[in-house]
Amino acid sequence: MKEPKCAKCPQKYCNQGITDERELPDFCPMINFKALIKSTSEKYRDKKIKDFFYKAAVTEKEAYDEHAARSLGKSIPVRPRIREISEFAKKIGAQKLGMAFCIGLAEEAKRASAILESHGLDICSAVCSCGAVDKTELGVPAEKKIRNPEQFEASCNPILQAEILNTLNTDFNIIVGLCIGHDMLFTKYSQAPVTTLIVKDRFTGHNPVITLYSRYHRDLV
Repeated sequence: MKEPKCAKCPQKYCNQGITDERELPDFCPMINFKALIKSTSEKYRDKKIKDFFYKAAVTEKEAYDEHAARSLGKSIPVRPRIREISEFAKKIGAQKLGMAFCIGLAEEAKRASAILESHGLDICSAVCSCGAVDKTELGVPAEKKIRNPEQFEASCNPILQAEILNTLNTDFNIIVGLCIGHDMLFTKYSQAPVTTLIVKDRFTGHNPVITLYSRYHRDLV
């Protein structure tokens, strides 16, 4: 069985509805994961999953201008991700949302919280440094602190962020700029589903996709 390499597929045949194996690359999941494709499709028959997925699909459709799609044949987006989060929350009946944010994006978290609250949502937010635990207490050697190794340096505490929001029974949680690895721990320990509003990328101002486009970044990756 070959591993899937969908990123290398020249045509993305599945997106065109092409399933003829004679046209597919040998790494295509439609060749190597037939049974899994079939069994996975059955999971969407579960009432809760079906409803959740349906509302996600509707949120996706509403992100585009229907008039432009009909009259111009073009997909023109009409709202940013934060608006999509609020609209999806309304559709699934979510009221209490958790926000786990990095101290370095405190202003962005404050603005995001205000926007979501303007849509009638209750936002519970937990900063990464909550608990005021020094990095050395969590096993990080003093010399690995970012600043003075002799001084207190609050550790990121993604597990605590998750557990606080678990205690509050949030309907789903939003990541705002957690560090790589810390975001994974938060997702692992969060009992509620997790989505991301901002991905941490210090170098690009939290816009990691620019690295894939700009020739100025090619020597850095």
